[in-house]
Amino acid sequence: MNPVNASPSFWSPVVAGLVPYVPGEQPAISNLVKLNTNENPYPPSPRALSAIRAAAEQGLQLYPDPESTTLRRAIAARHGLDATQVFVGNGSDEVLAHAFFAFFQQRGPLLVPDITYSFYQVYCGLYGITQEVVPLDATLRVDVETFARPKGQDVAGVVVANPNAPTGIGIPLVQIERLLQLHPQRVVLVDEAYVDFGGETAMGLISQYPNLLVVHTLSKSRSLAGLRVGFACGQAHLIDALNRVKNSFNSYPLDRLAQAGATAAIEDGGYFESTRQTVIHTREGLVLQLEDMGFEVLPSQANFVFVRHAGHDAAGIAAGLRAQSVQVRHFRLPRIDQFLRISIGTPSQCEALVNALRGVLAS
Repeated sequence: MNPVNASPSFWSPVVAGLVPYVPGEQPAISNLVKLNTNENPYPPSPRALSAIRAAAEQGLQLYPDPESTTLRRAIAARHGLDATQVFVGNGSDEVLAHAFFAFFQQRGPLLVPDITYSFYQVYCGLYGITQEVVPLDATLRVDVETFARPKGQDVAGVVVANPNAPTGIGIPLVQIERLLQLHPQRVVLVDEAYVDFGGETAMGLISQYPNLLVVHTLSKSRSLAGLRVGFACGQAHLIDALNRVKNSFNSYPLDRLAQAGATAAIEDGGYFESTRQTVIHTREGLVLQLEDMGFEVLPSQANFVFVRHAGHDAAGIAAGLRAQSVQVRHFRLPRIDQFLRISIGTPSQCEALVNALRGVLAS
């Protein structure tokens, strides 16, 4: 018997049915202009890098603080919360996974937009959660009223990304509050991975709504995608549930380097403000150039834009750009298969993109 072919017989039954998340490609192309995975084009805070170096030089023979106390206090101070209202994890993906396990294995379906971060569907498959997709409207915006359900009809909860991915369109704070009011007995998870680039955060609603959980990442606006740090904020009873899951899975999700670097990045507000404003300014300039070339550009509050061209196939544009060492993201999915998601790079990277696009469109 061929051992390779026989290996699935050792799997647990659920494994064969999993449809894993497919991350953005990390191509090995020389001189690549990489605009496909929404990384920040600028390096982390110098204070963060200094803190990581210092942490690397002492204490690595010891386990890190399992509670990430210093980091949680820094996050709490940043957002006007108490440390008991903050949970941290190994990237926001781990935080989201723990939240799905902790809150959404309930009677009824989990309500999720039909076009959003595709990992939500993966978590549903992993944990056996029934999902009900709620279509975005014709302009690819979230219509909060479509999440309403008749009285007595159970739902497991609600998950929305704000700003949404991959569209980049934000949900006004008043509509987030409406979602919380529509489902007061279930957790409403608001994934704010991109909120620092122009969206409205729901952090200020935490004291009013015991069903609100807000998730952030340091991968985008803090330039720490390689460090893997994410966090969730909510009332203490929600954080307690996340800690129970975490401590049943991995008591030490953040190493010493991650805790030190993340704390310094959170505390360096000046550097954060400078780089995020630079990204926003570059995005607005790129939008004007893309529109001049005939692209429809959805209104973005993220560090990327979502675009399509009436006269050219999206897959063809993406292939033409790749041939010129410019990488963008194309989703072969219903309703958005003619769109491209383009991360905001440095001004020179955006210039290279625009020049390459002109050549592709001309050909």
